[in-house]
Formats: sequence, structure tokens, C-alpha cells
Amino acid sequence: MLKRYTFWFTAAILFQIVTGIVHLLSLFLTPTVTDDTHRQILTLVTSYKINAGAGFTPTYYNLFTAFSSCFTFLCIFAALTNGYLLIKHTEPAVMRGIIGINVAIFGMVFLTFLYFTFPSLVFFAGLIFVNMLAAFIVVPKIESVV
Repeated sequence: MLKRYTFWFTAAILFQIVTGIVHLLSLFLTPTVTDDTHRQILTLVTSYKINAGAGFTPTYYNLFTAFSSCFTFLCIFAALTNGYLLIKHTEPAVMRGIIGINVAIFGMVFLTFLYFTFPSLVFFAGLIFVNMLAAFIVVPKIESVV
């Protein structure tokens, strides 16, 4: 079971779905204030408008929400695409390339989160990356006939 790439790939797909859903739910949470400094920072982040040109004046909270939602979209898109390829029994030669792309993308996401974000995001991105890496290691190295 652990030597089959489909096990690790399926686990990564499930972690992508769970991560996407958990991160989606976090977008609907209202930030809480713990002290006066935090209150001042939150007020600035949610009310100070940046003149970004062309009539575009977002707050930092708007920008953060937009960037944060992109991680949800990435996880759901990857899970749906990978799940579709798994259900269609795509040949291992093609899957090796697809899994390699996933390893590269989610590896960069993991490293970025490791440096810039907080433990829960690092944990979820790490789960996806480790499972994709395991799938990449055990996927058969079959050359496709051209």
C-alpha cells in the first residue's frame, strides 16, 4: 500500500481539499482585538485606503483577503484536477509529470509559508508537499512511447 503512488497521491488530494475548506472558513472569521495596540493596527489595516492608481483604493485587509483566498483556490483547483486524473486512471508516465509539477508548486508554497506565515498554514502546506513528494518518489518511472 505505501509503495503505491496512488495511496500518497490520494492522501495529498484529500489534504488539498481539507486545506482548501479550512482556509476558506478562515476567510469568514472576524479578527478579534486583544489590546489597544492591536486595536490601532486593526483599525489601520481595515480602514486605511491605499491609492493604487486607476481609481483602485483597497485597504490592506482587502489585499490580504484577496491573496489569502488565492491559496484556497489553488488547493481546490489542484485537488479537483488531481482527483480527475486519478479517477480517469491516467498512465503513470503522465502522472509522474503532473505529480512533479505539484511537488514543485506546493514545495515553493511550503517554503514561502515556512518563512512568512504561521504554524497552521505551514502544517497544512507541509502535509500536501510531503505526500506529493512521497507519490513522486514511488510513481513508476515508465517512459512513454513517442
